[in-house]
Amino acid sequence: QVQLVESGGGLVQAGGSLRLSCVASGATFSGYTMAWFRRAPGKEREFVAGLRWSGGFTNYADSVKGRLTISRDYAQNTVALQMNSLKPEDTAVYYCAAGEGWPNAKYYYWGQGTQVTVSS
Repeated sequence: QVQLVESGGGLVQAGGSLRLSCVASGATFSGYTMAWFRRAPGKEREFVAGLRWSGGFTNYADSVKGRLTISRDYAQNTVALQMNSLKPEDTAVYYCAAGEGWPNAKYYYWGQGTQVTVSS
């Protein structure tokens, strides 16, 4: 059974940085697409960044390009989201997801989410 467990959220001032981590287990992820989504208060869930596990291809929402970076660690079966130059509008619950297809993946597995709050 696939499990995704996020960590690393917290409270940070605008302009600061956070690093989110997602530990994946229960499958061989070489054929998967991994991604981070977020849901801000009162808004729908939105795509943030995606990564093709095999090959390392990445894509990003326009709102985060140049500030957020998705990466993978084969040995640890982990996907990270490095978040720099954070803005108050980045405040949301961030979710790790795993699925199939690239670049338009379908996501089947979700983590429980981790809260990121950016103060102005």
